[in-house]
Amino acid sequence: MHATLLFIFQGDEVLLIRKKRGLGAGKINGPGGKIDPGETPEQCAIRETQEELGVRGAGLTDLGLLRFQFTDGLGLLCHVFRADSFTGEAVETDEAVPLWTRLDAIPYDEMWADDRMWFHHLIARRRFTGNFEFDGDTMLSCEVIADT
Repeated sequence: MHATLLFIFQGDEVLLIRKKRGLGAGKINGPGGKIDPGETPEQCAIRETQEELGVRGAGLTDLGLLRFQFTDGLGLLCHVFRADSFTGEAVETDEAVPLWTRLDAIPYDEMWADDRMWFHHLIARRRFTGNFEFDGDTMLSCEVIADT
């Protein structure tokens, strides 16, 4: 499955979500989801963020590519985008609760275990790739490579 994540930054904060349903329900993450047929990753990231939070990211930068393999057979290739501008106001929807979070207070303990391995690259605007294996919520292996 091909998917996206979009993290919108404003000053010393990033817009995160608490997912209400689907893969990772209950966890804190960025908005995003599955790429529809005929849709580019950037189009998907913008659409999903608007659907989940009511905001539209602008000036997206494609910074990351994450590959996930789950022991149940699910494979996921995820494009990670950063936006430093947006329109609209973040609101709660059926899918997510918006959480503006200070960069020095990222709630890693409530996020997927892999986020701790690459999120600092996103904050620093460094391109990165990651490969992860999970058994449910448990990370079995990880590899992250970032541009220097």
